[in-house]
Amino acid sequence: MVSDQQPPRVSAATWTFTLTTETGLRRTWDWADFRALPAEKFDVDLHSAQGWSVLSTHWVGVPLGVILDGLQTTAEFAQILTYSDYQTTVPLEDLQEMPTWIAHHYEGRPIPAARGGPARMLIPHLYLFKSAKWISGITLSHQDEPGVRERDGHHPYGDPWREQRRSDS
Repeated sequence: MVSDQQPPRVSAATWTFTLTTETGLRRTWDWADFRALPAEKFDVDLHSAQGWSVLSTHWVGVPLGVILDGLQTTAEFAQILTYSDYQTTVPLEDLQEMPTWIAHHYEGRPIPAARGGPARMLIPHLYLFKSAKWISGITLSHQDEPGVRERDGHHPYGDPWREQRRSDS
């Protein structure tokens, strides 16, 4: 069982996000800095590896392209870190080339803790276990480090259109 089911105690006042490159370069935003970044409204369908979907959900968030803008890296993977012990890894190319966000509003309101607030990753082209709740940072790497769900048998990539739920699918 994944221990990210209980929301960690993190508020906007104490929240920070840190991007760390494979060379150790760090960029950090506190809540005020993060909220000052350009954000956009977007609608996405969400797909769970447990077999359910929610269509046309409404969010506001910062596109990952804004966070990664101007970054010089040769890393191939992004390890997504959270305020819980949950973590997952995705190919960096997915964050650079596909629509992805760090969201701070859901259905017109700040994201509640139960849904991953104050900020969560949204990678809608992958199963939800890749869209980490309570995001605290991204560490870039040359290694594909399995995350919590991947170590528990979930597929390392998690493409819903290929039904990549489990590592044997």
